[in-house]
Amino acid sequence: MGAAAVDDGPTGVKAPDGGWSWVVLCGCFVITGFSYAFPKAVSVFFKELIREFGVGYSDTAWISSILLAMLYGTGPLCSVLVNRFGCRPVMMVGGLFASLGMILASFATSIIQIYLTTGVITGLGLALNFQPSLIMLNRYFDQKRPLANGLSAAGSPVFLCCLSPLGQVLQYNFGWRGGFLILGGMLLNCCACGALMRPLEPPKKLVDQEEPSSKVVEKKKPKKKLLDFTVFKDRGFLIYTIAASIMVLGLFVPPVFVVSYAKDLGYQDTKAAFLLSILGFIDIFARPTCGIIAGLKWVRPRCVYLFAFAMVFNGMTDLVGSMSVDYTHLVIFCIFFGISYGMVGALQFEVLMAIVGTEKFPSAIGLVLLMEAMAVLVGPPSAGKILDATHRYMFVFMVAGCEVTLSALVLGFGNFFCIKKKPEEPTKEVAASPAESEQLKKPDEEEKRPESITVDSIEVEQFLKEDTEKNGEVNTNPETCV
Repeated sequence: MGAAAVDDGPTGVKAPDGGWSWVVLCGCFVITGFSYAFPKAVSVFFKELIREFGVGYSDTAWISSILLAMLYGTGPLCSVLVNRFGCRPVMMVGGLFASLGMILASFATSIIQIYLTTGVITGLGLALNFQPSLIMLNRYFDQKRPLANGLSAAGSPVFLCCLSPLGQVLQYNFGWRGGFLILGGMLLNCCACGALMRPLEPPKKLVDQEEPSSKVVEKKKPKKKLLDFTVFKDRGFLIYTIAASIMVLGLFVPPVFVVSYAKDLGYQDTKAAFLLSILGFIDIFARPTCGIIAGLKWVRPRCVYLFAFAMVFNGMTDLVGSMSVDYTHLVIFCIFFGISYGMVGALQFEVLMAIVGTEKFPSAIGLVLLMEAMAVLVGPPSAGKILDATHRYMFVFMVAGCEVTLSALVLGFGNFFCIKKKPEEPTKEVAASPAESEQLKKPDEEEKRPESITVDSIEVEQFLKEDTEKNGEVNTNPETCV
């Protein structure tokens, strides 16, 4: 199967960085938008669900929590499926699961059925789309990968700005059941995006050269690991995983509580909700811009430190924003938070790709998402407990800012002091390969040509035996020896 070949990481296949790569980028844009925006957009229907099933707001909030937990926690499962079947079939099956969950939810008669359908089934479907889309983006882009990651990540704020108003319109015209049914139909677009993920194929010249050794390759394929745990031996990956887990504890807290913060200061619901629109609008432009900056020649080798700077920027924004006393201060906070949040979103997977490489990225991202899933489940609830204990949003934002800043320090200092640079490796390989290739070609010619040429002279045979070191030069033209 074609997808299996590309997932095995065939040698000689270079990222196109153009052509069909932009089509793949469009598919990743849509997948990223659905994956990150859908759990937040579903919250529009919570009031109707509370009336329908007679439950509290905390009960309906579990729907979004389960969606996010499935999106992050099923990372290893997605890695195994991608390494076994390839990205395209996994994404198309994931699109069917995402749509099926919302369609079944429209017929639900209890909140538990909503948990199982919208939370588990749809969450699993979105996870099976999100992770493979990042893997394919990594394979189709190399030189332009930072820009591609920034444009793909912009799908999250764009879809959030579109799905939330659309959900309100659907709820007003068709009720929550009709809205769920229509959203389930929209999620079938994930199948179309999965079909766009055409697997890369090696050039025809390489295929012709590898035909004689195809039997050997087929024997080695079953030994491929479905989940490569050797990434934990990489210091860079360990530092990134620890830093990302700490970061997620506080990264998602401000967007969740900023609206309530404004309401607590005495502002209207519509005015408070407008803060999220400001944040999302700034985020749309921050992610592609950061991708362009990360792709610069001087910046790209130091992309890890740019990511650490983005995390410090985000953490300091939370600390300063915790002292907001009026709506103007909150608007300024949302502007700067949107910039820093967009930078983090554009760089987080780009840095992981740069650390582990294309071959180990499918396993690495699955393990990282699993670690982040634990932090996602702990972060917002712990912030809620702090708010219940203190009744002041200042402490919630301060704790979130300290957590994100700490993660930046772990990433920056960890990479600076614990990782050694190896600048001479590529130059050695390039310098040695031509000389070795010429030496390897000569024995091949020496072995072939003496078989086709027979010389009966006894003097030639004695000459060849005496001077074995120059045997290659003699055999190439034996007539000159006579």
